[in-house]
Amino acid sequence: MSIDTSHPARPVRTGGYWHLGLAAFLALWWGAYHYLVPFSEWVTALVPVDRHGPAGAAIAFFVFDVPKVMLLLVLIVFAMGVLRSFFSPEKTRALLSGRREGVGNLLSAGLGVLTPFCSCSAVPLFIGFVSAGVPLGVTFSFLIAAPMVNEVALVLLFGLVGWQVAVSYLAFGLGIAILAGFIIGKLRLEGWLQDWVRDLHSGANIPAMADGERLTMPDRYRLGIEAVREIFGKFWVWILLGIGMGALIHGYVPEDLLVRIMGAEAWWSVPAAVIMGIPMYTNAAGVIPIIEALLGKGAALGTVLAFMMSVIALSLPEMIILRQVLTLRLIAVFIGVVASGILAVGFLFNLMF
Repeated sequence: MSIDTSHPARPVRTGGYWHLGLAAFLALWWGAYHYLVPFSEWVTALVPVDRHGPAGAAIAFFVFDVPKVMLLLVLIVFAMGVLRSFFSPEKTRALLSGRREGVGNLLSAGLGVLTPFCSCSAVPLFIGFVSAGVPLGVTFSFLIAAPMVNEVALVLLFGLVGWQVAVSYLAFGLGIAILAGFIIGKLRLEGWLQDWVRDLHSGANIPAMADGERLTMPDRYRLGIEAVREIFGKFWVWILLGIGMGALIHGYVPEDLLVRIMGAEAWWSVPAAVIMGIPMYTNAAGVIPIIEALLGKGAALGTVLAFMMSVIALSLPEMIILRQVLTLRLIAVFIGVVASGILAVGFLFNLMF
């Protein structure tokens, strides 16, 4: 009796189609990214404004940065969505549970770098870690690192100000996440969790999820696409708002005003930048265009990076969500410890660069 081999071959062909589709997508992505400058100049030329005036500069900035940030965001989130398919939440929690303080902080902060979450998106995982019995300080290291030191921020910073600043930002950002989590852990503040979270922390079961090892590559590609759909769909408006603000700053805000507020010689500029950043809400992709515009106007690097860190690590919406998990006293400790680290980074960067 002959063996029907048609069915086993179908997944191979399907996988081949997915690989070809991915190759075509990457080729189109590279072509679109390569022609961003001529595209932005062409669109700006269609508008009846002086290209070298404030309106022309703002339009060119907006038309160039919108597709640039969107393209980078789609590619990076897709790649990280595929990568995360190899690490289920159960495996992540297993890695963190039972780790010694210090080692656990380092590990959780490193995992935070691999997650393209804004501050609010990281909160559900924070709750999951706490409910699984992961030490509180270790979970805070993840909560800080996930929005502040993710691959989106690093890639965009690399393209904007070079690898030296990107690597320095990575080192200082991880340092804040590790040290702040370590300090919070040493304070033994588990009693300052909300009652229902404290009950979960004592040993609730977390629903099991599908084993990532059984996924095929097409399955992982689908998860990457789903990550893009979820994250891109949630934050594209904030990206547009951030780029729009950056365009207005780039075109209209006087340089002397920015230097006066964020100049390296003003000792109060770093605290002022942190205070201004907290009420805002965006992710790294949305705030980078603002950083680019501020740097272009002569603002000090450390000051604008402190502003960036406060926007994406201490946002007001994040605090509102965390209020359902943490008491006000614990939120105050969290803000105080992280803000102190951000201020130190701002002052150090102004001295170094």
